[in-house]
Amino acid sequence: MPVFRPLAIAAIACVWCLSLLGFRFYWSNHGYFAFMGWNLFLAAIPLGSAALLAKVDRWRFGAPLVAGWLLFFPNAPYVLTDLLHLRARPGVPLWYDLLMLLSFALVSLWLGFQSLHMVQTWVARKTSRAMAWSFVGVSLLLSGFGIYLGRFLRWNSWDIVSNPIALLGDIWARFADPLSHGRTWGVTLGFGGLLLVAYLFWMFSVTTAATAASRDHAD
Repeated sequence: MPVFRPLAIAAIACVWCLSLLGFRFYWSNHGYFAFMGWNLFLAAIPLGSAALLAKVDRWRFGAPLVAGWLLFFPNAPYVLTDLLHLRARPGVPLWYDLLMLLSFALVSLWLGFQSLHMVQTWVARKTSRAMAWSFVGVSLLLSGFGIYLGRFLRWNSWDIVSNPIALLGDIWARFADPLSHGRTWGVTLGFGGLLLVAYLFWMFSVTTAATAASRDHAD
């Protein structure tokens, strides 16, 4: 798939989400949920990194992009956890907030999966399909851990630069004494497994659609 196509789809999907958010501001005369716009922006960064990676041929240029992609990738599935903010609030029907939060969550997940597929394709081209799928599994497991760091410990991707000592200290504490941090591994494995199943389903859907399109073209 040409790079411009997923970027165009991403732009349309983001406009939809931001339109829902903007209408909510107008409807309620209140800026609550403004953070969803920022979360959507963070979820889109991996797709931008993957689009740049698709244009790169050498490992020495691609490796930093892959590292940057991996750093921001958990922000995409993280938006799923923003559904925790759903509750009845004055001025806006509950169904509207559900529609808006689901839109942000699903679009963000699509942004993440599309970027993962692009990076997987690049890694497979440079190594092998087996290595690329191993990369997918590790990335999704790390995303589960990233969701835990963001939702429960309130760390952000940029804290690896702005506050690395404290961040690495929190991470080390969980590996040094894993039995005392059951929630850490429950969230990590739970969300990592969910993302893997969802990605496999997404890949099956994409592959099936591509096969059907190629058959129609051949006919």
